[in-house]
Amino acid sequence: MPSASQLAEFIRQASQDSGFELAGIAPVQDFPELEHFPAWIEKGYAGEMKYLEARDEAGTLKRTSLRAVAPWARSVVVCAVNYNTAHPYSTQARDPQRGWIARYAWGDDYHDKLLPRLRSIEAQIKHYCADESLKTWCYVDTGPVLERVYAKYAGVGWIGKNTCILNQKTGSWLFLGVILTSLELTPDMPAPDRCGTCTRCLEACPTEAFLGPYQLDASRCISYLTIEKRGSIPEDIRAGIGQQVFGCDICQDVCPWNRKAAVTTAAEFQPRPGLMHPALDWLAEMPVEEFREKFRGSPLRRAKYSGLRRNVAIAMGNSGNQAFVPALERLCEDEDPVVAEHARWAKEKLQKS
Repeated sequence: MPSASQLAEFIRQASQDSGFELAGIAPVQDFPELEHFPAWIEKGYAGEMKYLEARDEAGTLKRTSLRAVAPWARSVVVCAVNYNTAHPYSTQARDPQRGWIARYAWGDDYHDKLLPRLRSIEAQIKHYCADESLKTWCYVDTGPVLERVYAKYAGVGWIGKNTCILNQKTGSWLFLGVILTSLELTPDMPAPDRCGTCTRCLEACPTEAFLGPYQLDASRCISYLTIEKRGSIPEDIRAGIGQQVFGCDICQDVCPWNRKAAVTTAAEFQPRPGLMHPALDWLAEMPVEEFREKFRGSPLRRAKYSGLRRNVAIAMGNSGNQAFVPALERLCEDEDPVVAEHARWAKEKLQKS
C-alpha cells in the first residue's frame, strides 16, 4: 500500500487528469462551521429545501457529521471545476426586454458532467491501491455533505461572506464534487480567509438575504426563490428579484476576487443559444413541448415549466417595459393559477409605473 502522502499526490494528479482545475484533501472531522447548521435549519433559513433536513436514525441532521453517516470515511477529496465564461456579468445587463439566467445554468447540467469525472478518479484510486476493503462514495450536491466546509479544509478556497467558496486565482465560479474515502490521506492546509473588511456582496443583495457576514437566509435568496421555491413568491420580495428568471449571480458579480477570474474553455459550460440574456417574451410564450426540448440536459429543468413562467412574469413586471402588458394579459388567463396570479401582479405594477 502506498504511503498517505503518495496516495494524496496520486489523487491530486488523477483529479487534474480528469478535468478538475482544483483538488484538495480534508480530514473527516466535526468542524466548527458544521455546528451552526442545526440552528440555521431550526430558524427556517432553508425555506422549503427539506432535503437539507435529512436525519439519521438518531434524529441527527446528516449534514452535521460525516462520522455518523459514513463512520468508515477518513478523508474527503474535494474537486472543483471552473465554469466562468468570457461573457458579461448580470450587473452589466441593462436591456429591459430581457431577463437573466445564472451563469452556472448557461450550459449543460454540471451534475451530469462532474459525476463521471469523479467516478474516473474513484476507479483510478481503487486500481492504484489494489485494496478490496477500500470504500468510496462520490457526490455532486446529492450527499449528506456541506461541500463548502470541506472545500475550505481541503485548501480549495475559503468561505466568502456570501457563503460561496472563493479561490484566490479562480474566484468563486466553481462547481464542487466530493469523494469520501476510507483512506487515511495527508490533508491539505485550510484556505485562509481573504475577504478582509469587504462587504460588497452583502450590500448588493436586492432581497436582503444576508443576515450578516457568512450568514444567508436562503428563503430570501433569489437563487432559492427562482429555482427551489414552488408556488407563490411573497409579494414583498418580488420587486427585489428584478429581471432574474433563474438563479442569481449578483453577490458574485460584485466580488473583487472575480474581477480577474480565470475563464474556462470547456464547451459544456459555454452558453447555449439564447440562454445568457434571454428575451422575456420568448420565455413567456414558450409552449411546454419547447421547454422540454430546449432545456433537455440543462439546469433550468429544475425550476419546472410553471416555475420558469412564474419567474418570467415577475421579471416582466419589474422591467418597467409597457410592451409586456399584452403578454401579461395572456398569462393572466393561464390555466396555471400560480402563473396567472404573478402575471396579474406584474401587469398591475407596469400599469402603475
